[in-house]
Amino acid sequence: MKADFCSACGAHLATASAREKHRKCCPSCERVHYRNPTVGAAVVLMEEDRLLLVRRLGSFEGMWCIPCGHVEWDEDVRESARREMFEETGLWVRIGPVFDVHSNFHDREKQTVGVWFLGRREKGLLRAGSDASEARFFSLNDLPSNMAFPTDLLVCSKLIRCLSQGSMDHWWRLCHEQD
Repeated sequence: MKADFCSACGAHLATASAREKHRKCCPSCERVHYRNPTVGAAVVLMEEDRLLLVRRLGSFEGMWCIPCGHVEWDEDVRESARREMFEETGLWVRIGPVFDVHSNFHDREKQTVGVWFLGRREKGLLRAGSDASEARFFSLNDLPSNMAFPTDLLVCSKLIRCLSQGSMDHWWRLCHEQD
């Protein structure tokens, strides 16, 4: 959200150089107004060397992505990942270690920082949920051509590299040793 008025004193904001970045500043009270990205959480669920993807509804409709969503206020990032996975796929998962982290610049007006966790299925039946029209597993060598987010492709490339060095069970144990 772009601010035009100071949240402290109500004065009209001006753009000024602050700490070598162009930020909105209040000429009256000199408060700097920062614009920060939101945090997103995603779950990488691999079964039989296939990755679970969802076909999106809403923004980027019809395109595929790793199940993900925004972390809500007062919500732990891991709980957010677990909740989003259930909402989009009907699956409850055990959240494992962080697999990857990226800054998302594909929408310059709505930037996010994404955290991709490894996950393991606990229970539930696979189905498309509230933000998805379809949920299914794909071979990493046969991903849909219409992926929604460039960062998901970076995660998939890392998955391919990791799988070439062993199974996801090996990666899961390796990541747990590093935590």
